[in-house]
Amino acid sequence: MKQHAKRKKIRLATAWLGGCSGCHMSLLDLDERLVDLFQAADLVYSPIADIKTFPEEVDVTLVEGAVANVDHLELAQQIRERSTIVVSFGDCAVTGNVTSLRNRLKVDDLLTKVYQEGPGKAPRGLEEDRIIPALIPKVLPLHQVIEVDAYVPGCPPEPDAIWEAVNALLHGAPVRLKQEMRYFG
Repeated sequence: MKQHAKRKKIRLATAWLGGCSGCHMSLLDLDERLVDLFQAADLVYSPIADIKTFPEEVDVTLVEGAVANVDHLELAQQIRERSTIVVSFGDCAVTGNVTSLRNRLKVDDLLTKVYQEGPGKAPRGLEEDRIIPALIPKVLPLHQVIEVDAYVPGCPPEPDAIWEAVNALLHGAPVRLKQEMRYFG
């Protein structure tokens, strides 16, 4: 991978769309390999860091979760515009997985089930006041919204698979996961 002349480290980002954060937990399970990772990369955006705006000129972005609402859609588009390499990170990003189970219901039916028939009352002014972002009609895997350069499947991906993929990307090599690393079980 080409690096910008002024900087020595790769600019790495991670993002969390519609999912459970299990992929980020597996990333943290790299344990001592995180030291090696951050010797080669600067974390410039992540839900595990207090950074509010997705930055420009990101080399590699790992995206966890499916695209389920307008905020996810907007962030996915920013990520693609501002990242050299985008990685679909985990089964929700790769296939829609559990997040896409809501596709069996129409958005209005889903909101009725959750907020009117559910255990509590609907918050007032949901979409008008941007308390929650508007849902898109169907949950989509990342590659149906933006171009994706690599895939790291798993629910969540095994730390060894994450390491193998990230290490390859940081060194400009293609991501080739061993078959036995693709899924748990």
